[in-house]
Amino acid sequence: MLNRRHVGIGIALGLTTLATTPLVVTGIERLQARETASLLPHEGDQAGGSAASVQRAAVVFYSRSGNTALLARHLAQRKKARLFQLEAQDYALGLAGWVNALHDAQNLEAELAPHVIDLSGQDTVYLGSPIWMFSPAPPLWKFVGSQRFDGQRVVLVNTFNSRFKTEFIDQFRLLVLQRGARSFEHRFVRRGRMGWQLSPQEMLDGFDARWRT
Repeated sequence: MLNRRHVGIGIALGLTTLATTPLVVTGIERLQARETASLLPHEGDQAGGSAASVQRAAVVFYSRSGNTALLARHLAQRKKARLFQLEAQDYALGLAGWVNALHDAQNLEAELAPHVIDLSGQDTVYLGSPIWMFSPAPPLWKFVGSQRFDGQRVVLVNTFNSRFKTEFIDQFRLLVLQRGARSFEHRFVRRGRMGWQLSPQEMLDGFDARWRT
C-alpha cells in the first residue's frame, strides 16, 4: 500500500513535469525553427519563380515552428507556385506564444488581423497549416473566412504531431466551399511525437511518396 511519502513523491514529480513541459516544448520548437529555416531557399516567398514560370497555383501557409513553412516552400518549388506566408505575432515562438496558441487552438473566431491575398487567376490554392489540438491553426481559419476562392481547387495541407479530428476538417471544408471553391482536398503528413519525430527531409520525402499530384 502506498504511504504518504510515496504519494508526496508522486505529486512532486507530477508538478515538476507540469512545470518543465512548457520549457521543453518551446525549446524543441526553437530548435525545429532553426533547423528548418535554411533547408530550402526563401527567395521568392511572395512569388515563387519568375512570372513566365509560375503555374496557375498558389501556396498560402501559416507556420509557427517552421515545419509547415518548410513543406510549403517545398510544395511551391515543385509546383512553381506563388508562395504567401500568413503572420500572427500572438503566436510567436516562446512561452507566451505557446500559451496563446494553446488557448486559441480550437477558437475558430480568434481575434486576429485578417489577411486578404489576391489569388485571382489561380486554378489551385494550397493552404498550409499545422494542426493545433486536432484542428488547423486559427490564422488559417481567419484567412479562409475573409478570402474568396471562386471556381478554385483548394487543397488543405497539414503537418502535425498527434492527429486531427474529422469534425474540424469537415467544418473547414464547408467554409472553403462556402467561400466559392469548386472542390476541396485534404493532404497531410504526421511528423511523430514531440520527443521522436521525422527529420525534415523524411517529412518531405514522406509527403512526396504519399502525394504525387
